[in-house]
Amino acid sequence: MSKRIKYTKGPAGAVKIVEDFLPPPSELVMKEDVEKVTIALSKRSVDFFKDEARRHGTQYQRMIRALLDRYAQLNAPSNKSLERAERRRP
Repeated sequence: MSKRIKYTKGPAGAVKIVEDFLPPPSELVMKEDVEKVTIALSKRSVDFFKDEARRHGTQYQRMIRALLDRYAQLNAPSNKSLERAERRRP
């Protein structure tokens, strides 16, 4: 067990007032546009995500969604790729 801190009456020392740097609660609510789909996944994949989600205290569907979002983000065509494709068109 850690050592207990004993508080005493008296001056606390130099006090510095810190500006509020936290965002308002409305900015903490992160609503994402989601679209419900039906997908058939292998039992092995679903079991993997369920086990990992349980270990990390989250939802397996959220993990799968994050994985797919990351894949789409990394593999989406960049503006440069689109520009090159448009230049090749006759």
